[in-house]
Amino acid sequence: MKSILLIGLGRFGRHVAAKLNELNQEVLAVDQDENRVEKVLPYVTSALIGDSTDNEFLKSLGIRNFDVCIVAIGDDFQGSLETTSLLKELGAKYVIARAARDVQAKFLLRNGADQIVYPERQLADWIAIRCSSDHIFDYFELDHEHAIFELAVPESWKNQTVDELDVRRRYGINIMAIKCDHKMDVNISPDLVLTGDETILVLGEIQNIQKLLKL
Repeated sequence: MKSILLIGLGRFGRHVAAKLNELNQEVLAVDQDENRVEKVLPYVTSALIGDSTDNEFLKSLGIRNFDVCIVAIGDDFQGSLETTSLLKELGAKYVIARAARDVQAKFLLRNGADQIVYPERQLADWIAIRCSSDHIFDYFELDHEHAIFELAVPESWKNQTVDELDVRRRYGINIMAIKCDHKMDVNISPDLVLTGDETILVLGEIQNIQKLLKL
């Protein structure tokens, strides 16, 4: 279990809090808005009303004790920037900050952020890719070149074994898992026959998977 400080409890912050709750993490949530704090209470270990740009308030939280600090402020970039800078000054181990644009990311990184997330852009990318083919069920980008796709079994692959398909040599991708009836199997035998009733999780360069799907 990690100890996480979550600052900013708008819609994005609440979604983060809810997911961290599912993962059984210890979360202290902070926002200036009392209503936002009340809404997130069911999902966090504790929550406080406070100004994250106030050095004394942040200091009182014991920043060094948190494994991760998440700055999820979305409606006040100046506040996000000041908060990120103060967290690092107070000894934060790892700061993840939200950005809407590349220029914001540059300033956040210069002011101490260790990692940047673009929730709107990432969701837009997911929707665009998901809708680009009937074969795509899910998508997770690892970096600018590589991703994991959950795909329907291509028609030409049906009733062939994993070994016969030889996808690593032919397409430059790897079959990581098979999903059937909501159950995941990562132990892929070369003799496994793909029937089309399952979906497959493949890892590879995005351009190779796009070629496979003819996008």
